[in-house]
Amino acid sequence: MLEFDIDTEQFAQIKVVGVGGGGNNAVNRMISAGLRGVEFIAINTDKQALFMSRANTKIQIGEKITKGLGAGMNPEIGEKAANESRDEISQSIKGADMVFITAGMGGGTGTGAAPVIAKIAKEMGILTVGVVTKPFSFEGRKRMQHAERGIENLKEVVDTLVTIPNDRLLQVVEKKTSIVEAFR
Repeated sequence: MLEFDIDTEQFAQIKVVGVGGGGNNAVNRMISAGLRGVEFIAINTDKQALFMSRANTKIQIGEKITKGLGAGMNPEIGEKAANESRDEISQSIKGADMVFITAGMGGGTGTGAAPVIAKIAKEMGILTVGVVTKPFSFEGRKRMQHAERGIENLKEVVDTLVTIPNDRLLQVVEKKTSIVEAFR
């Protein structure tokens, strides 16, 4: 049998951070798909949602502010929660060469906390990439406004930002496909 002795220290240390409900769902899908070679971190204000995460590292942020009940679609609470938990966040991404931050923009935790987490990573000298979704148009103007502000805030603190409009996903799938099927 052929074996290779690979020095894993030669590879880049990559961490994927899912922030909020949308980001945590993305991390769960990546884990289910068998993505390897990266460390997954789930960050959320919602204690119950965080419990459902499949990530090895889970960080509940803003415990004092939210009492574990989420940010209630308020990005300011998400931002304050991340600032309250800066030490835990920086400890979790320590040693990374590259951090991917994934979040669904428009809610409270992902929208408010993702820019704070990205800023922490940048301050630590880590290459930082944001991968976020914009809400469906049927989710309403308020959610879209939150998302656009959050994206602007995130743009200022990442090296690269990939924004995926959820409406575009509906154009890509067949018309007969149910919403549930489209997200599999």
